[in-house]
Amino acid sequence: MAVLRFQAVEKAQERPTVSVNPPSNKVSDYYGVNVFNEKTMKATISADMYKKLTETIRKNQRISDDVADAVAAAMKSWAIAQGVTHYTHWFQPLTGATAEKHDAFFDLSGDAGLFGNSEVIEKFKGSALAQQEPDASSFPSGGLRTTFEARGYTAWDPHSPAYIMESNSSRTLCIPTIFVSYTGEALDYKAPLLKSLDLVNKAATNVCELFDREVKEVKATLGVEQEYFLIDRALFNSRPDLVMAGRTVFGHQPAKGQQLDDHYFGSIPSRVRAYMADFELEATKLGIPVRTRHNEVAPAQFECAPTFEEANLAVDHNLLLMDVMRKVATRHKFKVLFHEKPFANLNGSGKHNNWALMTDTGVNLLAPSSKPKENLQFLTFFINTIKAVHDNAPLLRASIASAGNDFRLGANEAPPAIMSVFIGSQLASVLDELEHNAEVVVEKGENLYMKLGIDKIPPVLLDNTDRNRTSPFAFTGNKFEFRAVGSSANCSSPMTILNTIVADQLVKFREEVDAEMEKVAKKEMAIINILRKYIKESKNVIFGGDGYSDDWVAEAEKRGLPNVKSTPRSLKAYIDKDTIAMFEKHNIMSGRETEARYEMFLENYVMKVQIESRMMGDLALNHVIPTAVKYQNTLIHNIKGLKDLGIETESTETITKTIKQISHHMSEIQKGVEAMTEARKEANAKEIEECALIYDDKVKSFFDTIRYHVDKLELIVDDEDWPLTKYRELLMIR
Repeated sequence: MAVLRFQAVEKAQERPTVSVNPPSNKVSDYYGVNVFNEKTMKATISADMYKKLTETIRKNQRISDDVADAVAAAMKSWAIAQGVTHYTHWFQPLTGATAEKHDAFFDLSGDAGLFGNSEVIEKFKGSALAQQEPDASSFPSGGLRTTFEARGYTAWDPHSPAYIMESNSSRTLCIPTIFVSYTGEALDYKAPLLKSLDLVNKAATNVCELFDREVKEVKATLGVEQEYFLIDRALFNSRPDLVMAGRTVFGHQPAKGQQLDDHYFGSIPSRVRAYMADFELEATKLGIPVRTRHNEVAPAQFECAPTFEEANLAVDHNLLLMDVMRKVATRHKFKVLFHEKPFANLNGSGKHNNWALMTDTGVNLLAPSSKPKENLQFLTFFINTIKAVHDNAPLLRASIASAGNDFRLGANEAPPAIMSVFIGSQLASVLDELEHNAEVVVEKGENLYMKLGIDKIPPVLLDNTDRNRTSPFAFTGNKFEFRAVGSSANCSSPMTILNTIVADQLVKFREEVDAEMEKVAKKEMAIINILRKYIKESKNVIFGGDGYSDDWVAEAEKRGLPNVKSTPRSLKAYIDKDTIAMFEKHNIMSGRETEARYEMFLENYVMKVQIESRMMGDLALNHVIPTAVKYQNTLIHNIKGLKDLGIETESTETITKTIKQISHHMSEIQKGVEAMTEARKEANAKEIEECALIYDDKVKSFFDTIRYHVDKLELIVDDEDWPLTKYRELLMIR
């Protein structure tokens, strides 16, 4: 292993920078060239068919066979003209990754010739576009299907455009789809997301009627800031734990990590910059509007971010971007890491979800205005979102729960597990004034908005640019930033929850306002009365201080805010009776689908912790301890030689002390691994819920102890013998 380590270091130091040559100096010349977008569709299908398609999509109706056939024919001709040979339905199973099964465009004519040969024809019908039947037997289902019900269905999502994925000389037409079981239950992340987007559209539009009857549609928008680590491929392959678990289970903190903050926004290394330019080029051709790149806080950590898009498309684009980043990394001899905490004692990686609501009239419902009347609408959506977070904090926490995120939350600029909302001092004072203006009497000619302080909201909220990095859910001027989402996550899950809880709250708000309007003369006063009540009910979730402090933990407990630090316990929110009732009421998921997800998420947690545990045992027993024994024998031989020569000085005492230290650390490692293995056996004999809790409470409890002693040995054993590539090499060579 030590030989492999030094070979990897040598390779990493000799890597050349890969040349990247865009097809044009103008991004607009090649933006979206590999996408079957609106422009391409208009040019390849008839005006009548295009009109039918857009009307069907807008009304969320089933696409007719004739329209599907027309789109499929156009899509096939366009793709084949660009060298495509296969197509696939691209979907998002509950594995956390994307999935695809490629089918060739060609088929046999069916007319057997004299020698049994048939004529080959290019074939792609509307039925193949609209629906496919991939085998669902090996995808997690949480009991939604039995072994003999292996069939699953993928169905075209026309809201997200098809695209061509290039891989070396191969080109494949990818069609975004949902994935459901034989009996119709969702087996993916996209189907519930689409339902939640439709729900929030209807609920928000209904509330907008109180302010502007011209609004006919409201779309959730999303901008995803993607953080990641970039490691040389040879160095990555020299660490079995990175290869198998995605994170380093051992590794002593380097002398220089991120303490100087010199990496953040620093000059981007040339090899890394070439990689960024390359994946941005590929993303641009796929219509992904990546605009931002920079160094993040930890060494070897970086970030990219796109322009805001409609939420469904933004989620698809983020998953596609991650795939592109992985593939392009291979060309540059890099490995991109999306694990939330690949290196201990350094910043982890998040996926900040910037969420807002946009009307079809061009109004951002979460943007303050210079007009007081419009600010009442802003406050309505602003306060209802806060109320939704307050009332559904455990569910929102569950939406970002994962084994990887458990290592990240609550340290090194990642928000804590306590769900709170940061709004800034300006808006805090506005809400405080609105809450305490209990009795507002408006005389003839007086300005209601001025009396309530609504006219004091500035269109630009300066203090929100700080964004409070310790807040999991922060208002940043014209959107909410859900900072707690992990970097490897599929954004569909937290966005489905956020859309649903906000929509559910907006439905309740409209009902309460309608009832209040029967009691008061002015509609505005009815709205204000309900908003004032919501502020009082949900203000405990608003917090603008240090989310890392012990004082906040104690204060949050006083406020009744849950602090669920582990995934197995947080996931219980999915099967809470109120959660299931809300999902069923709004047709997001049935109780059966929700319970299945709970079981699948627990299984995923158990398997990931199990892999990490096994990896720790393997490295500790098969690599670390043998290396320590070898070095210890060298020291014993050395001290024996000194004694044979009659030389006994202070150095022999030091060597003896080192030998004893090595023995102590090896003994503790051995005991820890054995106890951890027994805890795994205990857990594996239990049902999934209890099994997950044992992995969390017992198996993981040995991680830090074993790591401590291994990392101590790293400082003692001769550097030339140490088998695991060190942090200083992994993080500083790029």
